[in-house]
Amino acid sequence: MNTAELLEPAKLWEAAEVLGRPGPVPAAAGIYGWYFTRPPHPGLAADRLLYVGIAPRRMATRASKQNLRSRVRYHFRGNAEGSTLRLTLGCLLGLELRRVGSGKRLTFGQAGEKELTEWMAEYARVCWIEHDAPWEGESELIARLDLPLNLDQNRHHAFHSYLSGVRASARALARSLPISV
Repeated sequence: MNTAELLEPAKLWEAAEVLGRPGPVPAAAGIYGWYFTRPPHPGLAADRLLYVGIAPRRMATRASKQNLRSRVRYHFRGNAEGSTLRLTLGCLLGLELRRVGSGKRLTFGQAGEKELTEWMAEYARVCWIEHDAPWEGESELIARLDLPLNLDQNRHHAFHSYLSGVRASARALARSLPISV
């Protein structure tokens, strides 16, 4: 897989551009990469690729309806329950994870998700490449690239145990607190 378009993208897109209509992100399958002008942790470098994701995921039992446009837009404005990237960023930024709704879902609550959305609008940048079967290249990318914010398939990374611990602590605390309204 050619990683040059992710490592040295011609353009990095901001939230306002991605969320505008019609928007530049294609409704196609592919791989997306995240950069941050201010990283979510002091031990991480600014302005370099820190996370990759794919859309759609390979589904054994059904076809996924996800595509680059829906996933990238969701990461910019969704919540931590539906976005591993948002969960990771919020935990690293010290936002309080809470049980919401029935108590099974974990998000940063209305205020925390709003704060995270604003932080991402200010500091997050994204690029993408179209790829018909992105799941075929995901493992290779994670193995070859230095991607501290990816946990899945990335146990070899030096940041993995720290990030796993931060997320586990946030989940444990959230489960000990009352359901947020």
